[in-house]
Amino acid sequence: MLFNSLAFIAGFLPVALAGFFVLAASPAKRLAMGWLVAASLVFYGWWDYRNLAIIVPSILGNYAVGWAIGAARASGRRRPAGLIAAAGIGANLAAIGWFKYVNFLAGIVAELSGAELVLHEVLLPLGISFFTFQQIKFLVDRWGGVAVQPPLLDYALLVSFFPHVIAGPIVNYDELLPQFRRPPFLTFQPALLADGIAFFLLGLAKKVVLADQFGIYANEGFAAAAQGHALTLVAAWAAALGYTLQLYFDFSGYSDMAFGLARMVGLRFPQNFASPYKAANIIEFWRRWHMTLSQFLREYLYIPLGGNRHGAVRRYVNLMLTMLLGGLWHGAGWTFVFWGGLHGAYLVVNHLWHALRRRLGVPPGDGGRVGRGLGRALTLGAVVVGWVFFRADSFATAMALLRGMAGGNGAVLPEQLIALAPALGRLVGVAGAVPFVGNGTVLGLAETLLLLALGFVIALGAPNLYEVSARRRLLLLVPSFAFTVQKVVFSAGASQFLYFRF
Repeated sequence: MLFNSLAFIAGFLPVALAGFFVLAASPAKRLAMGWLVAASLVFYGWWDYRNLAIIVPSILGNYAVGWAIGAARASGRRRPAGLIAAAGIGANLAAIGWFKYVNFLAGIVAELSGAELVLHEVLLPLGISFFTFQQIKFLVDRWGGVAVQPPLLDYALLVSFFPHVIAGPIVNYDELLPQFRRPPFLTFQPALLADGIAFFLLGLAKKVVLADQFGIYANEGFAAAAQGHALTLVAAWAAALGYTLQLYFDFSGYSDMAFGLARMVGLRFPQNFASPYKAANIIEFWRRWHMTLSQFLREYLYIPLGGNRHGAVRRYVNLMLTMLLGGLWHGAGWTFVFWGGLHGAYLVVNHLWHALRRRLGVPPGDGGRVGRGLGRALTLGAVVVGWVFFRADSFATAMALLRGMAGGNGAVLPEQLIALAPALGRLVGVAGAVPFVGNGTVLGLAETLLLLALGFVIALGAPNLYEVSARRRLLLLVPSFAFTVQKVVFSAGASQFLYFRF
């Protein structure tokens, strides 16, 4: 069940909210939490009922391990507590490894050994990385004495809560668990309900009106590159920028919808997306993109590896390892690993640049508007190149697209557009149409270029929803609502969020 499907919007969500508020108004308020857990399991099992045989034992097993860690710590047995924690974390990582990477690893073994390994396709449970990372975080914090052992109902709700079970955010226990015990949770708050609905509908508009449209442009170009066609400059950039905006509005929309759904019932999720394309350097980009995942990788991978505590060289090695594993987390494929390594290299260069500036006595942030503008352009360009590998199904496809972006296959525009701007004719060749963009029509190309420009105006110039008031969020619904309804009601079917694959 997708957030952008009619089944969710017109069926599941109204029933889930109505049942929650009715039970929250009763003397037995805890029943409302049980209702949310049951609704969340229905939501998760809707994709495939077999998924319930994975998430339910995972919740119960990790809860039991957390209790055992606490019991060992309470009796002063730190070593057994550490062994229990290590076993629990290992079991979680083994589950991710089996479901997500066994076919990838089998392919590597077969390629290196020449042996043919026959494996049945392993079911990949949706969101297994997110709800497993959430529970690894719990076990680590239990071992460190940071997290308390909550009641089972609270723990089950925290892990399975349907707004974030598939694609995050990864929530800190000390952020969400206390909210279960105080208002506005378990109370009916019309203002929060209205603001949550505004967040949800605006996120829905980002997904169905913007992201899905940009996905059409991306799919056309990447499919052509995968089939061996030579994309010219405009077609290659239309595909790359189309995917850059598709992923942006897809994940931004999902994050807004998840935040809004939690807000409807009086809970507050951490912000998970903060206009990352406005970043002036790659370090800032990763502080804005999937913020809770970046924080998780920093706290539970980069710092345990040693962080920056053992000198510059070790710091850069730790950065590369963290980003390589972060790339592998996003997908079982070498292009994802390369994407992670590429961003690791970006981060190393960025830190070296900052170190050089400090050595030269240049104050942080010095450079003014021009410097920040150049930084933003360079960062966005580097991110776009990275997204090509992230989206491509192979290195050959990625290199074919990059060759087109570099002008290796020439640059053409339709003669009708050249007639509108003759100066362009001196820069590019003229053709009757540009293949693999806008269905090869002049009107389609013009639409693509205009909408890409609009997308970047929004991504680079507009404030995000967290930066405007609740009143303005409601006002923003007016221009988007009609387009959203049309897309949801009359589309052939709801498209999956891109991060649901990870």
